[in-house]
Amino acid sequence: MQFYPKGANNHFDKDTNAVPLPPFLRFQKKPTSVVNIQVAECLREVTTVDVLVLGFANLVADGISMGFGDFISSGTENDVAAKERAVTKWDVTNHITPQLMELLQKYQMLGMSTEDAATVVRIFAKYKDILVDEKMMAQKGILPPEEAYKPWKNGLVTFAAFIFFGSAPLLSFIILIPFTDSEIIKFVGACVLSGISLALLGITKAKIVGQSYVGSAMVTVLNGAIAASAAYGLGWTLRNVAG
Repeated sequence: MQFYPKGANNHFDKDTNAVPLPPFLRFQKKPTSVVNIQVAECLREVTTVDVLVLGFANLVADGISMGFGDFISSGTENDVAAKERAVTKWDVTNHITPQLMELLQKYQMLGMSTEDAATVVRIFAKYKDILVDEKMMAQKGILPPEEAYKPWKNGLVTFAAFIFFGSAPLLSFIILIPFTDSEIIKFVGACVLSGISLALLGITKAKIVGQSYVGSAMVTVLNGAIAASAAYGLGWTLRNVAG
């Protein structure tokens, strides 16, 4: 049995077994082989575009998530420090003697002599705000909150850094589009550019914290390579399992 577009009476005259095409197939006017070739060509042409669209969409979404997460965690940490400082300040104001004794014992545990510890505590006792901050750091391990602290700056920096360094693999596809259609070459280019980006990230971190440039770059590249290999391996496995 063959299908023909509705209204094509000349075909019905030639084959009495022919029936009208279903509605969802009536648009097809070209031979099947031609349509299949055109579909294959379209899929081949949009492969890189799909990678770029999904890649940038995922990059921006992850960047927003990372930035917002940093904003929330930084703000929460500062709020907790402010709350702890208020509690410590109340204790120092209303129970000064026990607080001084706790601080004295803390210094003695750190190896300070009794006389020196007592001298330090007496000096701190003259300045209540400094005493409160010292008790927070010495006994609770919490840094005093910063009044001018802006959590949104942390979130913005995290977002910008994530977008800047995370766009390296996608840039390789954009750069190589005019020169090659090989997906393998583009993939290798993405790997190389990702390695360079990770190395620059490690060097930037080393410069900020005063570490070795080479060591920091190697650790960062290794970290990225392990994460990328895990993601690639998992994707390859799931693709083969799902067929």
